[in-house]
Amino acid sequence: MISVRSNPSAAAPPQEDAWITSYQNLRPHWHSVALSHQHQTLPISISRVNQFDAARLDIEMSAMLKEQLVKVFSLMKPGMLFQFEPELDAFLEFLIWRFSIWVDKPTPGNALMNLRYRDERAMEIREKVRTGLEGPGLTVAQKMCYCIATVGGQYIWARLQSFSAFRRWGDSEQRPLARRAWGLMQRIEGLYKAASFGNLVIFLYTGRYRNLIERALRARLVYESPNMNRAVSFEYMNRQLVWNEFSEMLLLLLPLLNSSTVKSFLHPFSKDKSSSSSEDDSTCPICRASPTLPYLALPCQHRYCYYCLRTRCAAAPSFRCSRCSEPVVAMQRLGSVVEHKTHNQ
Repeated sequence: MISVRSNPSAAAPPQEDAWITSYQNLRPHWHSVALSHQHQTLPISISRVNQFDAARLDIEMSAMLKEQLVKVFSLMKPGMLFQFEPELDAFLEFLIWRFSIWVDKPTPGNALMNLRYRDERAMEIREKVRTGLEGPGLTVAQKMCYCIATVGGQYIWARLQSFSAFRRWGDSEQRPLARRAWGLMQRIEGLYKAASFGNLVIFLYTGRYRNLIERALRARLVYESPNMNRAVSFEYMNRQLVWNEFSEMLLLLLPLLNSSTVKSFLHPFSKDKSSSSSEDDSTCPICRASPTLPYLALPCQHRYCYYCLRTRCAAAPSFRCSRCSEPVVAMQRLGSVVEHKTHNQ
């Protein structure tokens, strides 16, 4: 016979109101978790390259509009628009602001990069947050301040700089008040550049606010559409970067090259050798004129003007003949037996 003994350690069934006690114990914890999530934002990352590209595209757009506007006045008095250049730049910047930011639309560069401005101060997490890009646009006050800072501020500073340079406030002969104003302008410019550099470092670290104006207004660039592809392909940008670097390298190397040396180096590869040989005894290969005081370059005995040959030999001791690329070691007057060593004169 097997006897079944009850386990005294078995848990007794819970009471009917046990769940109420557990709910009351966990309710403060749930409430704190809900409050902590209510004030958090989704971590979104906006491409820094896209933001810089948008600023660059806006600059290029303004330059294109300025070029077209200058062509309208091309038949008028030359230099008339030069004295009104700050006003022209301010007018174009105002037009871009009026038809983009003021009407809650992105600037041309921001539109190409799929970006828009969002008021970060009024950003609140709604009940249904899907991408983290939601949020209201700029307020009227922010738009007006943006216009005053970008259009009015740049115009006033450009005019002040041109006026101070024209009046020569920085000269020591000016009045003390003008010199103090010039020094104050230099200090303000230095502080602005230092603050811009600090803002750039912060922007590269956080990805927010490209310039000081956006940081002061709390106007953040976010994606307008989370599913939109990049409008400008990287292939085009890579070609543009390669060409820019190549052109800068040429601009650096071309001033260092000697034109006469290049011509002498390429002369043996020239195809038109018959015409050059027929002109050996008729014209000077440097000035392309008939020598008034003919001299011969030795040892190749090609005819030159005395002053042409003498100046070239004095400028470059290793001067080579412009016709045959042979080093010129001496010069001799035509019909004379006296030789003049180039390195001794």
